[in-house]
Amino acid sequence: MPADPLPLHGPLPVSCATFQAVRFNDVMTTHYPTIADCVGNTPLVRLQRLPGETSNTLLVKLEGNNPAGSVKDRPALSMINRAELRGDIAPGDTLIEATSGNTGIALAMAAAIKGYRMILIMPDNSSAERKAAMTAYGAELILVSQEEGMEGARDLALKLQAEGRGKVLDQFANGDNPQAHYTSTGPEIWRQTAGTITHFISSMGTTGTIMGVSRYLKEQNPAVQIIGLQPLEGSAIPGIRRWPQAYLPKIFEAERVDRVVDMSQHEAEQVMRRMAREEGIFCGVSSGGAVAAALRLSREVENAVIVAIICDRGDRYLSTGVYDAPV
Repeated sequence: MPADPLPLHGPLPVSCATFQAVRFNDVMTTHYPTIADCVGNTPLVRLQRLPGETSNTLLVKLEGNNPAGSVKDRPALSMINRAELRGDIAPGDTLIEATSGNTGIALAMAAAIKGYRMILIMPDNSSAERKAAMTAYGAELILVSQEEGMEGARDLALKLQAEGRGKVLDQFANGDNPQAHYTSTGPEIWRQTAGTITHFISSMGTTGTIMGVSRYLKEQNPAVQIIGLQPLEGSAIPGIRRWPQAYLPKIFEAERVDRVVDMSQHEAEQVMRRMAREEGIFCGVSSGGAVAAALRLSREVENAVIVAIICDRGDRYLSTGVYDAPV
């Protein structure tokens, strides 16, 4: 007679890669994961060709492997789940958010999973793939002009909330955004590197990723260096910004970042294309910038373990022609 494989009193959390057979009242029930269970636990892989001869280990966290295709899946679910726990929202409500793309796609997915109506506001120069992905999940999309930009999108979101059109989650001021990375992304990186990480590099947009991961890693080892990426003046890199002081995300704490790197659009795009052609990693422009910063850093240090965030996949940028240029 086979032994009872899981003598449990109740269901355990499941991961995307596994299911659990649980015995309830002598009836074996199989618990399969839902799509929400597939957020997080993304691969951390070593770059093989771009670093060249070096004593350093360069690793990248493949956040494009999340179900909606970006690192923003984590805070999107976190903001909705935690708002529900506080009683701020309930399924059937309308949610509003200003976005440059990835957060909007992730929120549209999360709203579809959990039963919310989603209104997303974004600049009209965002890629066609991003716009199409949001509406595919059922979100209503409102466009502002390129000149109004993200600042205009954020202002309009607050205006719609004041008019009673819905609840703004506000990724720029919502502590549930960095908390998602404090409880998931940071611990994953620490575990995947067996605590050997010496440097962490992330692009800075809403700054949720770098704030949450920095807090966690610094608690484990204060010597870990946190490097943030912002676009060089005049460069346009989707998803990251040099914010005017009035629009600086409220979740941003400058003391959590040890160094800020200015990245040109040209260098970010060039390394992005090299990532696809030399490493087989198909990513977006901000991810190319993060790897470019890692390559710069690798020329300055020795015997380091450098981790960079690959925010999303390259397929949502194809219509812009950014992959058409030669390396």
